[in-house]
Amino acid sequence: MSNITPDNIMRLGLGFWGAKALLSAVEIGVFTELAKAPADLPTLRCKFGLHERSADDFLDALVALGMLERQNGIYRNTAESDLFLDRAKPTCVAGLLEMANARLYPFWGSLTEGLKTGEPQNEAKSGGDIFEAIYRDADRLRGFLAAMTGISAGAAQAIARQFSWQQYHSFADVGAAQGMVPVTIAQMHPHLSGIGFDLPVVRPVFDDFVGEHGLASRVKFQGGDFFKDDLPRVDVIVMGHILHDWSLDQKRQLIAKAHAALPKEGALIVYDAVIDDERRQNAFGLLMSLNMLIETRGGKDYTGADCQGWMEDAGFVYTRVEPLVGPDSMVIGVK
Repeated sequence: MSNITPDNIMRLGLGFWGAKALLSAVEIGVFTELAKAPADLPTLRCKFGLHERSADDFLDALVALGMLERQNGIYRNTAESDLFLDRAKPTCVAGLLEMANARLYPFWGSLTEGLKTGEPQNEAKSGGDIFEAIYRDADRLRGFLAAMTGISAGAAQAIARQFSWQQYHSFADVGAAQGMVPVTIAQMHPHLSGIGFDLPVVRPVFDDFVGEHGLASRVKFQGGDFFKDDLPRVDVIVMGHILHDWSLDQKRQLIAKAHAALPKEGALIVYDAVIDDERRQNAFGLLMSLNMLIETRGGKDYTGADCQGWMEDAGFVYTRVEPLVGPDSMVIGVK
């Protein structure tokens, strides 16, 4: 008993302290500013309007958390924060953290209520809808789509490397958002032509992103609603961070629609924070499923075996699960 301590319990129970320090640093632009040039405490305090009582503790907490470095009183980004939290870099994932700060952080305060009621704890509590709220506001939509780019960037690279694209000629990313997945795949495989399928309001953001990467001739946008409209007829359909938003019946419906759109030997790639089959290891995937409780009326994450079963029920003759990066895995079904 003498070797048992509450350290892990306390780190987990008070983990929101460090999370909110990071989110606030992203919100006020600490990492983008330090990417321009390292700076001392008085400079940063003035730049961000920090109170003298908080400034040193805040910045030094970021040092202790591994998000900043400090030498001889000068603060600078770590290699990690410089690459991924500087808004001026294409590798930036700050959009996702900004969304977490503005929306998810306060909504997760009502998790206990959600656990007891099974009801979402976001805009839906006042009669709203997450997607309606996001998609009707142009600035909010751009922020949301940028966040989706941040969360998809690593998986996009892994899918482009790991999947056997050589035997295919066309693909569509269903729920393409800003276009990170089709852009990444098209960059790595010049023989492919791609489609980004999403609601029509997304087109300007998608076209800008694809154009910035010089891929407008090979990657096109197709507007539609994946529940109401047919999916593009291509060799490979990708659905990333889509299935977990929806109920079981809706998941099955989307997989069946993909099967109907694909040719023989065509493939469906589904990726999410797929939960391990024993439901013991992928804590992020399980917490993401609770996030779907907070954010949606029927969404829930799933195991690889779950998704393989749905694909087989839809008529896919071969399925497999492959890890991607971090908590994400892809489930592949071949028609």
